[in-house]
Amino acid sequence: MLWSFIIGLFAGWLANMVIKGDGYGLIANLIIGLIGSLLGGWLVQLFSYGDVSLMGILIASIVGAVLLLCIVAIITKRRRNKNR
Repeated sequence: MLWSFIIGLFAGWLANMVIKGDGYGLIANLIIGLIGSLLGGWLVQLFSYGDVSLMGILIASIVGAVLLLCIVAIITKRRRNKNR
C-alpha cells in the first residue's frame, strides 16, 4: 500500500510535468494524479494474466494520471465556458 502511494505521487508529479502546468497547481495535480495512477495500476492488475512488474505498474500509473488530469481539465474548461 505504501508503494502504491509513493508510485501514485511520483506518477502525479510526472503527469504534472507532461501537462506542463495547465492544471490546478502542484498539490491538486498530485492528488488527481494519485487517484489516476491508482486507477491505472488497478486496471493493469485487473486485466493482466500474470504478475505485473513494478515498471509496468509505474507506466500504467503515469498513463492513468495523465489521462485523469486531461479529463478533469476538459470537464472544467467546459464548465468555465458554460458560465461565460
